[in-house]
Amino acid sequence: MAPQTSSSVNGESTVNDKHWVTRSIMAARGVAGKETGKKHVLTEADQKTFHYVYGPYAAPTLTVDPGDTVVVETQDAFGGAIKSESDKPSEKTNHPYLNPQSGPIFVRGAKKGDCLAVHIKAVETRGPQPAGTTCLIPEFGGLVGTSMTATLNAPLPEIVKKVVIDEKGVHWDNLILPYEPFIGTIGVSPQIEAISSLQPDYHGGNMDLPDVRPGAIIYLPVHVDGALLFVGDCHATQGDGELTGVAMEQAATITATVDLIKDWTFAWPRLETEDFIMTIGSARPMEDAARIAYRELTRWMATDYGFKELDAYMLLGQVGRVRLGNMVDPKYTMGASILKKYVGG
Repeated sequence: MAPQTSSSVNGESTVNDKHWVTRSIMAARGVAGKETGKKHVLTEADQKTFHYVYGPYAAPTLTVDPGDTVVVETQDAFGGAIKSESDKPSEKTNHPYLNPQSGPIFVRGAKKGDCLAVHIKAVETRGPQPAGTTCLIPEFGGLVGTSMTATLNAPLPEIVKKVVIDEKGVHWDNLILPYEPFIGTIGVSPQIEAISSLQPDYHGGNMDLPDVRPGAIIYLPVHVDGALLFVGDCHATQGDGELTGVAMEQAATITATVDLIKDWTFAWPRLETEDFIMTIGSARPMEDAARIAYRELTRWMATDYGFKELDAYMLLGQVGRVRLGNMVDPKYTMGASILKKYVGG
């Protein structure tokens, strides 16, 4: 499951993917198809109030048509509150007010039963250097006791690391890590629930899946009029699982094109790149997240690619791949994928 090749200039990740996108599901089935719409800009000043839940109760900050491109400024997961390595996250942040979300963006014509397609074109680091922040937070992470995995062990100490992100990459002491940005939290409104921006679920949300990166198209089932797209929590890089619970968090500018596929619905988010298709599941325990993802991929292969369901199931037993998004949030996220060459895509 090779990542999309990208370039990095001044903290910006863009992908030369115009050719394959013209053959994508979005281009073939979208309302706008291959037509180019208007460009909209949603700055931090325009946003004014950021959101900490996904739900149908927030007024849209922007209204767009299918085929339009949006340029959205997002805050980092801490809302910019951690400014130095001497800051303590427990003192500077107000849990659960984390993962501030830009939006919601109202897409004209979107109705329940449709699918919102979001082609991520660029994720650009913004703000003063050092622009990257990662840290250890008490009782949060993959190798510590938490409120859900209770132990008598004392919490680890709070440690903050601030790093420079530039055209060379992510500067970690004497190492330079590759700049591999993605959107940690993206999704649409549930029909009735208000779900924390810290939690992933069927609507998308805090999936922390590195494949949601420039070059990819994410497909989200619509539950309310206008879809109400939320986005935030961008990462400059992240290991599989987001082991400590905190990736290289950054404020960012996202550029994405939004389209609408009418009367195409499914249970969980889907993703497409030049090389593979992926389904995304979130649950606890982790194996249930994997089961959801693989079940949805099996059904997708059966409904859209001409496979008998059990034959698709057996084929995935040979060539299926899984990607661990996070193993730290209220629900864990797994992506199950298959190379397009195996499904004729």
